[in-house]
Amino acid sequence: MTLQPLTAVNCAGLLQPGFSLLELEGDVYLFGQKGWPKRSCPTGIFGVRIKNGELKLRAISFSNNSSYLPPLRCPAIAHFEPHDGSPECYLIHGGRTPNNELSSSLYMLSVDSRGCNRKVTFCCQEKELVGDVPCARYGHTLSVILSRGKTACVLFGGRSYMPPTERTTENWNSVMDCPPQIFLIDLEFGCCTAHTLPELTDGQSFHVALVRENCVYFLGGHILSSDCRPPRLIRLSVELLLGSPVLTCTVLHEGLAITSAIVAPIGYHEYIVFGGYQSETQKCMECTYIGLDDVGVHMEPCKPPQWTSEITHSRTWFGGSLCKGSALIAIPSEGNPAPPDAYHFYWVSFQKEQDGEASTQGCSQESTDFEDSAPLEDSEELYFGRKHHELEYSSDGECDTYNEEDEENESQTGYWIKCCLTCQVDPNTWEPYYSTELTRPAMIFCSKGEGGHWVHAQCMELPESLLLCLSQDNSKYFCLDHGGLPKQEMTPPRQMLPVKRVPMKMTHRKAPVSMKITPAKKSFLRRLFD
Repeated sequence: MTLQPLTAVNCAGLLQPGFSLLELEGDVYLFGQKGWPKRSCPTGIFGVRIKNGELKLRAISFSNNSSYLPPLRCPAIAHFEPHDGSPECYLIHGGRTPNNELSSSLYMLSVDSRGCNRKVTFCCQEKELVGDVPCARYGHTLSVILSRGKTACVLFGGRSYMPPTERTTENWNSVMDCPPQIFLIDLEFGCCTAHTLPELTDGQSFHVALVRENCVYFLGGHILSSDCRPPRLIRLSVELLLGSPVLTCTVLHEGLAITSAIVAPIGYHEYIVFGGYQSETQKCMECTYIGLDDVGVHMEPCKPPQWTSEITHSRTWFGGSLCKGSALIAIPSEGNPAPPDAYHFYWVSFQKEQDGEASTQGCSQESTDFEDSAPLEDSEELYFGRKHHELEYSSDGECDTYNEEDEENESQTGYWIKCCLTCQVDPNTWEPYYSTELTRPAMIFCSKGEGGHWVHAQCMELPESLLLCLSQDNSKYFCLDHGGLPKQEMTPPRQMLPVKRVPMKMTHRKAPVSMKITPAKKSFLRRLFD
């Protein structure tokens, strides 16, 4: 077992508790970035590369027919193997958005195409659910089972907001455990059925789900109503019969009292479970081997890595499982002055040390709550005679690596500035206030001073009607700090000078012809015509 520190190359600000790591076709991708996606990676999904002690990310694009996939924290994620012509994909359900809204949608994420220039394109499709649709939640699990040649998804646990009829101003953001129901989801038609079992009396969240064929094992978890982590193990067997499915549940009190644990696969239905928390203030530093076979579950403690002092003394940690018996963990950075990076990263391996590059996969669920430049262009190099999985990172590709320094700092400029002393707009907790807002808060320009400044309309307590009026009229606005009360002053109309109509003169006009006649000639002509 080895523990190796990692250096996040200009991407530490994207990782946060609750992120997920996905492995598709041999490559690893990060999902669930911090904040809303920006210009350099509008999809919010990044390719992950760990090499020579460095952690790098690369932006991933979506196909034109893909659905919108918001960045989600603590969703339920399940890996779906290729079956009956269906491609390998990941199923993503629920989770929390950067605005702390809960999702109830089910997404299917797969690889759409690969280019010879190392570009990977994803396809994301939202699956429509009918029947007993699970409510929006986070901190739950989603498992794919195989029974009698058919596949289905098992959804269990999680937390959600209180019902709308019970929410008040004081408990508006309060959460509760979802009812202890088992949901079966048919992936072909999207039909959902809810099943209530007498053995399941309490809802739970942030537990571990391990699958072997038609059996799902739920390990650990936290019950919010009693604030406890019972050391129980739940075995759920599902038989997909022609009529209605048959569910059998067995509860064993021989499990682990743990939440938000990391599961690292080391073999065929063999795992190492570590990380997470034993209590609200105590991390779980032990490691446990778990093996699944036809008989049941085999658990035994195993030797943990040699944790560093930073890991031992940190109050919180989070991470995700990696393939081939490895994992990625992160701890908050501490010090005075504050370090530039918010987290320290480590790579943990539970197998013999091997030379080469590490790859990652897994998902992180964290119960505590703790965001870029022009799009990245493809490399112009062409490769011939290479396999597709060798093209993604066949070279260092520094020009394709995500760099946080290329992004605008919206904490100082843009929509997320601190507009006044009483500004309450936080990019991590902001929710739309006006009907015209979507992903950014509405702002209005204060004309005080020479340069003026921008303020949030919500902080200025502007009614929506006045905000629309100010945005359409040619008027000035003064914020609360520069006028006491919001007021508007009509801009004086522009003075239009009268146009002087000067008659046009011909520059080369000829003078009229004049004849000079003597008095004798005048007399002769007068007598001639008389």
